Amino acid sequence: MQIKKLVSLPSRTGRHLQRYNQGFRQVVGCIPYRIRETNKSSYGILIEDLEVLLITSQKSPRMMFPKGGWELDENIELAASRETLEEAGVVGLLGEKLGEWIFKSKSQEKFHEGSMFPLLVTEELDVWPEKNVRQRIWMTINEAREACSQLWMKEALEAFVGQFTPRPRLEEEQLATSCRLALCRAEEIRLSIGSQTVDEDVDRYLIS
Repeated sequence: MQIKKLVSLPSRTGRHLQRYNQGFRQVVGCIPYRIRETNKSSYGILIEDLEVLLITSQKSPRMMFPKGGWELDENIELAASRETLEEAGVVGLLGEKLGEWIFKSKSQEKFHEGSMFPLLVTEELDVWPEKNVRQRIWMTINEAREACSQLWMKEALEAFVGQFTPRPRLEEEQLATSCRLALCRAEEIRLSIGSQTVDEDVDRYLIS
C-alpha cells in the first residue's frame, strides 16, 4: 500500500490494535529532515545544512516530532511513515532506526516505549489528515533543540545529528602530519646509514 493513499483518510483512532511490549505501549515516529541546497562542503553534510520539521501538539503549542501508536496490522516502518504523514503531512525516504526510549506520557501518566526514525522529506503535502489541528515548522538543529518539549525526543535528535557529524578536520591534519614525519624519519635513516644493503633492509622494514 502506498503511504500517500492515506492522505485522504482520517487519522487512526482507538487502541484495539495497539501493540504493547511488557506492558509498555509501543510508539513510533520520525524526525523529518531536509538538506539545504547551499551545502558545498567537501567534508560531507554539515549540521548547519540540516533542517528538521516539528509539529505542535493537538492540545497545546508544545513542539515535538510526529509520532503515534504502532498497531498490529502494520510493520514498524509503515507505522512510522503513516504517523508522520497523518500528523506532519510529509512523505520521504525512511532511514535506519535511531534507537528506542522509555518515556512517561504527560497526559496518561503511563510509560511508553518509543522508536524513532530519520525521514528525508521528498514531498511536503498541502493537505493531510491533521492539518486543521497542528502546525508544522521547519527549524535548524539548534532551534529544534530548544523548541522540542520532550526529553526523549531531544535524545533522538542527538542520535540523528550523530549520523551527520563529519570527521574532524584536526583528526585528518594530525594523520597527514604523522605520515610526513614518518617519511622524513625514513629519509634520515637512509642518509645516516649510506649502505645499499642496509638501505634495502630499512625499506623492507618500513613496508612491513
